[in-house]
Amino acid sequence: MAQELIKGRVIDDVTEEPIPGVIVTVVGLDFDAETDAQGYFVISGNVPVGDQKLSIIFNGYYTKIIPIVVSLEQVVNIDPLYLVQDNAEVSQSQGVISLTENDLADDENAANNISGLLQATRDQFLRAAAFDFSSTFFRPRGLNSEDGKVIINGLEMNKQFSGRPQWSNWGGLNDLQRNQVFTMGLQPADVTFGGYGGVQSIDMRASQQRPGTQISYASSNRSYQGRFMASYRSGLLESGWSYAISASRRAGDEGYFDATLYDANSIGLSVEKKLNDSHSINFTGMYAANRRGRRTAVTQEIVDLKGVEYNPLWGFQNNQQRNSRIREIDEPILMLNHYWDVTDKFRINTNVGYQFGKIGNTRIDNGGTTLREVNGQFSFEGGARNPNPDYYQNLPSYFLRNGSEPIDFQYAYQAEQAFINDGQLDWNALYEANRVTASQGDNALYVIQEDRIDDDQLQANILFSADISDNILFNGGVNYRNLKSENYALVQDELGGNGFLDIDFFSDESAAEVQDQLDAAQSDVNNPNRIVREGDRYKYNYDINAEVYSAFAQGQFKSKYIDYYVAGNVSRTSYQRDGKYENGNFIGNSFGKSEELDFTNFGVKGGATYKINGQNYIDANAAYMTRAPYIRNSFTNARQNNNTTTGLESERSYSGDLSYILRTPSLKMRLTGYYTQFLDGSDIGFYFTEDLTGLPIDDGAAFVQEVVTNIERRNVGVEMGVEYQMTPTFKLKGAAAIGQNTFTNNPDLYLTSDDFDGELRFGDGTVALEDYHVAGGPETALQLGFEYRDPEYWNVGVTANYFANGYIDVSNLRRSANFIQDYDAQVFNDYDPAVANELLRQEQFDDYLIWNAVGGKSWKIGDKYIGFFAVVNNIFDIEYKTGGFEQSRNSNFRSVRDDQNNPTEVFAPRYFFGNGATYYVNVYLRF
Repeated sequence: MAQELIKGRVIDDVTEEPIPGVIVTVVGLDFDAETDAQGYFVISGNVPVGDQKLSIIFNGYYTKIIPIVVSLEQVVNIDPLYLVQDNAEVSQSQGVISLTENDLADDENAANNISGLLQATRDQFLRAAAFDFSSTFFRPRGLNSEDGKVIINGLEMNKQFSGRPQWSNWGGLNDLQRNQVFTMGLQPADVTFGGYGGVQSIDMRASQQRPGTQISYASSNRSYQGRFMASYRSGLLESGWSYAISASRRAGDEGYFDATLYDANSIGLSVEKKLNDSHSINFTGMYAANRRGRRTAVTQEIVDLKGVEYNPLWGFQNNQQRNSRIREIDEPILMLNHYWDVTDKFRINTNVGYQFGKIGNTRIDNGGTTLREVNGQFSFEGGARNPNPDYYQNLPSYFLRNGSEPIDFQYAYQAEQAFINDGQLDWNALYEANRVTASQGDNALYVIQEDRIDDDQLQANILFSADISDNILFNGGVNYRNLKSENYALVQDELGGNGFLDIDFFSDESAAEVQDQLDAAQSDVNNPNRIVREGDRYKYNYDINAEVYSAFAQGQFKSKYIDYYVAGNVSRTSYQRDGKYENGNFIGNSFGKSEELDFTNFGVKGGATYKINGQNYIDANAAYMTRAPYIRNSFTNARQNNNTTTGLESERSYSGDLSYILRTPSLKMRLTGYYTQFLDGSDIGFYFTEDLTGLPIDDGAAFVQEVVTNIERRNVGVEMGVEYQMTPTFKLKGAAAIGQNTFTNNPDLYLTSDDFDGELRFGDGTVALEDYHVAGGPETALQLGFEYRDPEYWNVGVTANYFANGYIDVSNLRRSANFIQDYDAQVFNDYDPAVANELLRQEQFDDYLIWNAVGGKSWKIGDKYIGFFAVVNNIFDIEYKTGGFEQSRNSNFRSVRDDQNNPTEVFAPRYFFGNGATYYVNVYLRF
């Protein structure tokens, strides 16, 4: 009932269409408003009369500040109020997902495109994290991508297998995803309870798309070499229909790293019908098929010989580059959304989504054999040497290990020269080996194996929003997700061979009877000694069925001095494995359904913002949550058996943060301190190791599943973002993050394998990880830079970015009791604790400084915009490590000590290196 003092309508300066969601604020005072669907806003209350300034802010547009005179006798009415689109910001946000999805969306990398998650925000620190820090795998607050939520049209996009969003499912459709809202950290989001990493909500609703056509072309040397993109958006037509369509092509023979091909085609469609003033129905379809060549971590020895751009996974075939490890994602998404404005204060949104398709990862299978019969006795004959050029027996270090004879140096020199002069995969040798075996009537030695995941996921939810009063907003919703995931290996290419025998050549050779050996080798004893051809499933075949029911409720309250919120959620999650093969090593425990795993979880959070005045704010948030373990950590070896993880629990966590926020017309700053504790975490790893204690002296090697449970982690630190508008055209900006992410206990560890029975534990069954750093990018990131935006619509910016305190991912097995014990479980007689401490010291990566530059220019010609945007990252081509891990091949004191005493460590740590100097240029036409 307060008197209206200021009102108006915000519209686009080109299309003259209204812009909803614009924040309008009286500068320096605690009075603000947000534009509605028609672009209107109203500010009422005790606004001081006289000269004031009005700030108008919206993502993708230039911020506007205009003087006004407030009077009690007459309402200030600004209609229309034009906003000009910030083409540099639009171009930059359009490029970020495409540039990062290839680099960061790996299964092994928990960072998984943090930049994509943050790219819609205007907070200076988070913008630095998205655009400048992301290439180093920096993780804000030490969080992973599964700690945040990505929502499209009200539906959650995080995968149930890992909890991480698969950004490439909608890559290349940037033009339809401009309407984004990022909710930072624990702060309330309208569509979900959220997580510690915030919520990215993307609205692809057709009627909300800015009308017009856009065509663009981008060139880069980072992920792809070229991208063409076109889109058309109708806006809301008089008939009540609206539609938007976008298509793109991204391709390149390689990115920054050798033979990392990129081949992606995307198309998106959104169609909406406004039935009446209360009801609208929207359909959205996305199809973003993409293939890319992968790279792998390499040792320092390899980098010294071939450089950081080297990729061992490819070689020439018929004068064409061929990568042996191709990742292909082909998962269309269909959505149907109903929007119901029950009243002007109460809204219901009902959403249904269906996603299906495949994810495939290829590699060379060198385990090909032939079944022999001699005098009524059967055996398997064959198997081939590892063909990868970076195999440890191909490197100079292998010939110099534990020896100094002249012949050792000769072999090492020959290996060095061969690796320097070639060092790539020999495809011709693989085909020739298969040709020879085929001519002898034998099976293929090599095939290309594709590890496939075929998912079918149905989800539905109902969301509601109620404006109880001008100061109270209530949100809530219920959600259901159902997943059937088929997992199997596929023979993708026989490489000229004569079929492939579907057995495990490395199966248990200690079986007492010949028949036991024959059975143990079978991938499926129900179909023994099966010859598979191209397109056939083999090795493993199982389904995972998962269901999730969840609900959340949230209240937001505003008063003169304090805004606060409270929220809660509850969920029930269930998983079950359904094996299709009876594995020879796990007869009776591999075919059919496993036990069903059930988890019930909840979360509560709350926060408040204290408004000291119109420029100074104190913000605090806190939460306690439990979260079901993801599918990937629930079954110890789903490819072979039904075993579930022993000691598996829902992960518990609690967190709090406190911020000071300053907002003036020229200076904006946020300083935040945070603390997060995770409890009852779990993780599973797979690798080959040697020298396991408790096994026979000649049988200490095995391919194992390493299961770690009861993991406790703590993330603590401060972050700051600041920007100072020195002049209307020149802005200084800075960002800083100083944190520490460490393990706070000694978790439980055990191994499983088809090479030994049961669970193998060492000592007290724990791994000594307390006070080690959790690997995952640098813990310290600092930025200082500037932006210049000329009134003639050109801009330039430069940032200097400093990174420190990055750590390697340590070997858990080396930090268990296995490290100090001989094969008989007795402590080594030559064990030296001082030497051991040095061997187990966690490697800290070198600090480094990276300079980035951005710039662009746009021209308005009639009602058309033409422009370009360019960015150069790592201008001075600095070499740096983004991550790495210790190998667990050597697992005890003697083997690690002796290897590190070699001239060059044979099983040295493997590293990921960042890009050198890279560029991205985008030109566009919009009309």
